[in-house]
Amino acid sequence: MSDVIIAATGLRKNFGTTEALRGIDLAVERGEVLAVMGPSGSGKSTLVHCLAGVLAPDAGSVILNGTNLTTLGADARARFRLANVGFVFQFGQLLPDLSATDNVALPLLMGGASRGEASATARKWLERLGLSGQLDKYPGDMSGGEAQRVAVARALATRPAVLFADEPTGSLDSVSSENVLTTMLDVVREAGTTVVLITHDARTAAYADREVIVRDGRLSGAFAEAAAS
Repeated sequence: MSDVIIAATGLRKNFGTTEALRGIDLAVERGEVLAVMGPSGSGKSTLVHCLAGVLAPDAGSVILNGTNLTTLGADARARFRLANVGFVFQFGQLLPDLSATDNVALPLLMGGASRGEASATARKWLERLGLSGQLDKYPGDMSGGEAQRVAVARALATRPAVLFADEPTGSLDSVSSENVLTTMLDVVREAGTTVVLITHDARTAAYADREVIVRDGRLSGAFAEAAAS
């Protein structure tokens, strides 16, 4: 029996009269890198936000790492995400007034780590992502690729069960994009972290173990494994 870390069943989500999700079933295995593709407005971002517990679906359930997120309120989901989930966004969303080390240390401090422990862990992750020379630099003093690797380090520093990456290389040139993507995937595969990757780029999706395509709020074709298997 496969080790399913995310099991979504019958997901539906409406925004007003717009049906963003129309009954999606999806299972993601532990350690898998899954690419979620689809045109703009297809529902792929809504799907991922429901899988991560950012949004509560109107119907259906999401079980992530053994916890049924759809039984939790907003505050409980936020606490769960802090301990179990990492995020990397297209533009990094680093805090400009904090150094690379302090940016990475922030979620650790929020999780209750001491400042010394958080800083030491942050430095370790930055070095692991090839940023040993950037520890005290601020986001504005780094290249786009360097800043995005800091964002990856911040997402992984809490050792999340699942990393959600939303177009993580969409703002970078092709060379920086490949560097960030290969470095990120090397690290997560070594750590056994599950990755759900939103992308519109087939070249980026090719790095994943599997692809699903969302169209009009449904998974297109026989791409999803049954969550109940």
